[in-house]
Amino acid sequence: MPAPAVRRALFSVSDKTGLIEFATFLHGLGVELISTGGTAAAIRNAKLPVKEVADFTGFPEMLDGRVKTLHPKVHGGLLGIRGNAEHEAAMKQHGIAPIDLVVVNLYPFEKTVATTTDFDTCIENIDIGGPALIRGAAKNHAGVAVVVDAGDYPSVMEDMKANKGAVSDDLRRVLAARAYARTSAYDAAISTWFAGVLKDEYPRRLTFGGSLKQTLRYGENPHQTAALYVTDEKRPGVATAQQIQGKELSYNNINDTDAAFELVAEFSEPACAIIKHANPCGVALGKDCLEAYSKALMCDPVSAFGGIIALNRKIDGPTAAKITELFTEVVIAPEASEDAISIFAKKKNLRLLITGGMPDVHAAGRTVRNVAGGYLVQGRDNGHIAAKDLKVVTQKKPTDQQTKDLLFAFTVCKHVKSNAIVYVKNGATVGIGAGQMSRIDSARIAHIKSKEAAAAAGLKEALTVGSVVASDAFFPFPDGLLVTAEAGAVAVIQPGGSIKDEDVIKAADDKGLAMVLTGMRHFRH
Repeated sequence: MPAPAVRRALFSVSDKTGLIEFATFLHGLGVELISTGGTAAAIRNAKLPVKEVADFTGFPEMLDGRVKTLHPKVHGGLLGIRGNAEHEAAMKQHGIAPIDLVVVNLYPFEKTVATTTDFDTCIENIDIGGPALIRGAAKNHAGVAVVVDAGDYPSVMEDMKANKGAVSDDLRRVLAARAYARTSAYDAAISTWFAGVLKDEYPRRLTFGGSLKQTLRYGENPHQTAALYVTDEKRPGVATAQQIQGKELSYNNINDTDAAFELVAEFSEPACAIIKHANPCGVALGKDCLEAYSKALMCDPVSAFGGIIALNRKIDGPTAAKITELFTEVVIAPEASEDAISIFAKKKNLRLLITGGMPDVHAAGRTVRNVAGGYLVQGRDNGHIAAKDLKVVTQKKPTDQQTKDLLFAFTVCKHVKSNAIVYVKNGATVGIGAGQMSRIDSARIAHIKSKEAAAAAGLKEALTVGSVVASDAFFPFPDGLLVTAEAGAVAVIQPGGSIKDEDVIKAADDKGLAMVLTGMRHFRH
């Protein structure tokens, strides 16, 4: 049975966006308005009649406003089943009037915990009455409409216009689903904050919340559906970036752009990363963005075609002009000059993303991955190695420039799929081997790519000659190390920890290599 026209509406909102327009619309339909505190005052200031909840229930607000809507006349008015003789008789006996529409948004808990660490302030911004109203109305959505987002006001008004003052069955179901999703996300935010306060890294129950930002055309492949959700994490990146121009981002674009931007965030010097299928095909430092991009491109210009470019500085005109010489899917940076934006605009399909800042690579966080029947959750890899952490284990010591390159190579390794081998020379990758089942194959592939890049640049010898090389994990045997020596590497950085470490060190000494151990591994699967 379709619901009758809305006769009574209860408002209790902290976000008053669109409130007066919606309340005015309802008043025009003859709907009685009931409200609380500041919401009632806002409605009254708009010259609209409104009844305070205390007058509706006959019971005053108390305990600093903690108790106002928590009353049988409110919840009975929401939960009474329309058309149920027993419910209607009980409501009549106790003087409970039905409430047909509930408009509630919650205390701004998420914003509060983002701006203060004061425990009592955070606790006071946990809404109790609001979630109770929302859940009660949503449960009884067969007779009650519940609106938790000001963005839904226009659709509710249009629906009521089309249904003679009633909210249609279909819309009430949609609104109820959104209501439960909102309270679920709200509770997730509270439980996550509380776990943080208690330093409970992995609580007994783990909840996640997010808001839909974009429904994507498809997922990794056209037969898969996909969407992008944003969380309350204040971390500049692809999910919150402003898209200046270009086509809609795809699932793969978003994944690759995130990988690129997180990589360049590692460096304090101007840096560029070119990413293809979540792996870097070139990373470099430079005196400015243009030099960093040019050096990164040289590592693998063939794979860079159709890639993702990330920079950790404001993009200027000359850099933009250079980038547009090659087909590029996405460019992401903290800022872009007007000249750069104008130049990119000539490539209408290129997506230009501006983040307004760089993510803090030292900050704690976590990553989540689906497995059958559960989630794998781990801390973000924010481990870093400095020169003072290196242990020289060979007779030959690396030079200062080699040490700088070794640290750069090892940092890049952190963002390459395992097994990862990265050759570097003068602050730029010159060969990258990623995602192979054998570390030897990664070393060989990186060398092959370096020879191809050298040929493209008109050079006779592989770019890896005279380079340093990083391995994301230890060399289990000397064979992988020997392949890097054959490629022309002169210094090596690796975690160490293999039972064959002594054999690997001896092989390095026999080849006249310098080698340092980090004691830290950077697997990336």
